Amino acid sequence: MATNPYFKQGVRSEQTIYEDIIIEALKMYGQDVYYLPREIVNKDSVFLDDVPSRFGSAYKVEMYIENTEAFDGEGDLFTKFGIELRDQANFVVSRKRWKQLVGSRLAENNFRPREGDLIYLTLSDSIFEIRKVETETPFYQISNLPTFRMTCELFEYNDEDFDTDIAEIDEVEFEGAFQYSLTMDSDGILNNLSGTTGEKYTPGEIVTQSGTGYDMKGEVTSYNQDTKVLQIAHAGATDGKFHTFTTTQQVTGAESGRVATPTLVTELQEIQQDAQNKIFNDFEADFLDFSESNPFGDL
Repeated sequence: MATNPYFKQGVRSEQTIYEDIIIEALKMYGQDVYYLPREIVNKDSVFLDDVPSRFGSAYKVEMYIENTEAFDGEGDLFTKFGIELRDQANFVVSRKRWKQLVGSRLAENNFRPREGDLIYLTLSDSIFEIRKVETETPFYQISNLPTFRMTCELFEYNDEDFDTDIAEIDEVEFEGAFQYSLTMDSDGILNNLSGTTGEKYTPGEIVTQSGTGYDMKGEVTSYNQDTKVLQIAHAGATDGKFHTFTTTQQVTGAESGRVATPTLVTELQEIQQDAQNKIFNDFEADFLDFSESNPFGDL
């Protein structure tokens, strides 16, 4: 038997009222968060992976956190590699508000949020990575799907590039990225190139040091005028091979126009402050014997 033709569930006016009520509830009981879309920098055509990811924009939108007592997940785990935080959270956002504030600005994200994108929760000052997006919850009430439900996990930094111009978000890169520390011989001589600011080395600008057949480039994370220490992240050579900064060539700032020569180059390991890799490297001769001629026996 067919359904009753005098009762309709998909009435557009009722769907609009239902959607507006949800938006109002999210504005009342939700939290302001920032949505960070992941940008493809260099996609691997074989494994279809984007290793050097970048987050260059952040969009403010209201979302509701379903977790009422605490974050889900396994919590804090003590492993042989240190403490791992595996908090999880579920976020709900209105489809209509998503399209207005985010989707309309990003053509590739217009359909729905994507797995791998980030959500910055200002309430706890933490960043979550989207693991799964549920598009049919709640399930077709009055024949409508008004929300997205996102299952997220606490973000683990992996040398991504953050340029959102929001200090609370970008500091993740400055604190967790592998960096070079360059002690400069001066604050730098102004090269007077057109388009430069003339300021000291500024965070976010790209610096370059020329080598033989390649250029070393990196992003400035900080510069201390008192100690003249310049810290650089996301460093790499233009020829695709491994090189480091040297004390024989000048370092030029693309925006500041400053030119100076490093007197000391060291590597910073800020990800784990108590890591012992440098100690092992300095004192390996005390407990490692590489003089064994036959490592597979006593001969």
